[in-house]
Amino acid sequence: MGTAPIVKIALSGYYGFDNSGDEAVLQSILFALQEQSQAQGIQIEPIVLSANPEKTAAMYGVKAYHRMKPGSLLRALRESDGLISGGGSLLQDATSSKTIPYYLAVLKIAQWLGKPTFIYSQGIGPVSRPMFFGWIRSVFKRCAFVSVRDTESADLLGTMRLPRERITVVPDPVMGLPLREGGVGAPSEGGAAAVAVRTIGVSVRFWNEDRSELEALARSLQELLAARTDVRLRFLPFHLPSDEVASQFVIDRLGDHKSRAEMVRGITHPQDMLAQVAGCDLLIGMRLHSLIYAASQYVPMVGISYDPKIDQFLHRLGMKAAASTARFDASAFAEEALGLLDGREQWAAASRAAIEQLKAQAQLPAQRIVSFYKRSGS
Repeated sequence: MGTAPIVKIALSGYYGFDNSGDEAVLQSILFALQEQSQAQGIQIEPIVLSANPEKTAAMYGVKAYHRMKPGSLLRALRESDGLISGGGSLLQDATSSKTIPYYLAVLKIAQWLGKPTFIYSQGIGPVSRPMFFGWIRSVFKRCAFVSVRDTESADLLGTMRLPRERITVVPDPVMGLPLREGGVGAPSEGGAAAVAVRTIGVSVRFWNEDRSELEALARSLQELLAARTDVRLRFLPFHLPSDEVASQFVIDRLGDHKSRAEMVRGITHPQDMLAQVAGCDLLIGMRLHSLIYAASQYVPMVGISYDPKIDQFLHRLGMKAAASTARFDASAFAEEALGLLDGREQWAAASRAAIEQLKAQAQLPAQRIVSFYKRSGS
């Protein structure tokens, strides 16, 4: 038998910024491509466009080029046999008007070079500037495969007049991220004596300028800790260093309960953060991927919505956000968290089928991309 054909695929996304959620997206795509390529007899060699190519190369064992240096970007695309854009919320103009032009430009350059392009489980929107509609439609029409992570993204592309039959709705790729081989959740402090301690993971970020949502969350956590003496809080910063500062902001407002909170610092590898979440009995999250990590490990979650993507993910599990950055009832939030904490096994049993389905569907984009190269004889 001959050697499996080698296909070099460039990956474009928000990689190399020490954001655990986006690093989890990259790791999940790499795992899925590896699994599907082995199943179909093709060898995939990823080339990652990163803000920190040296770190990305060392962390994942891949070739990486700088995403913002034109020479490096062109070299990566010329070397590749195709380009994957995604996943994550790449095509949105809420954080900057420069985000959409950048990611579309990378796709467009690849298309000019004659490379097949693929949209991998992206969350599309919000897009408040109509001038971007035509740009997105034009680039996406030339893509070999378009997948988005929720029906709301598909609907938005529909309003941009991209044919609905061209769009495949799949879960966020991180639903398929596994724990490390032999990996278990991070233990609570104290060894055997701490067996009875229950751990609540907390993932927060800054959003409101007046920090009102974090003030309300601190009040909720005080109520929760007062009601359950066997609970400890484990703050999990997903985007460094800003989430560490946001976590400390909340910890500093826990009053007499401050000693029952700890912060896990310096985690950048997604599987290390996944292990931390797996070791929790409940996850309170603002960061989307903190909620996805929890679901993938059958850990019940309480979501705080600052963006429609939070609501969209929770809807797929038949849940709603317990609070938002605009409306936050501290007592009601604490009550919902306690209910899920006490009913963890029931929640996991009721959610298992939906979670298993999302995990299986998370492989679909990689399967389709590898099949594309298998059919084309690369």
